[in-house]
Amino acid sequence: MFDASGKPVGTARLTERGGSVMLTLDASNLAPGEHGLHLHAVGKCEAPGFTSAGPHLNPASRAHGTHNPAGAHLGDLPNLMVGSAGAGTATATLQGAADTLLPSIFDQDGTAIVVHAGPDDYMTDPAGNSGSRIACGVFKPA
Repeated sequence: MFDASGKPVGTARLTERGGSVMLTLDASNLAPGEHGLHLHAVGKCEAPGFTSAGPHLNPASRAHGTHNPAGAHLGDLPNLMVGSAGAGTATATLQGAADTLLPSIFDQDGTAIVVHAGPDDYMTDPAGNSGSRIACGVFKPA
């Protein structure tokens, strides 16, 4: 993952375990605090705004947020907590079976992971009021 200036800020990994998909993000060089974290529908990260990553990954056409009764997107993840030294780790089990999820993630246009400037409220469409996109990375198959 890179920030808008091209500086590396972390690594995200997807791991298949027992039919589930686990995401692990190790971040550094970010502002301390809580940051929205989402999978986005296009595996493209063009700085500075990373809008090329498109909307959240949402193959089931749901609303945004784990607290939304009509949600959540496949791309909705827990907030990333970054400590005072600028580093943080996030882990999540993606909702669904690996044989369904992986084709959505590694489809023709790929999938990006995006860190936002502020926290996700887990409810508001389309991105939980999490602010601008400050870092982005693209998943590549192993």
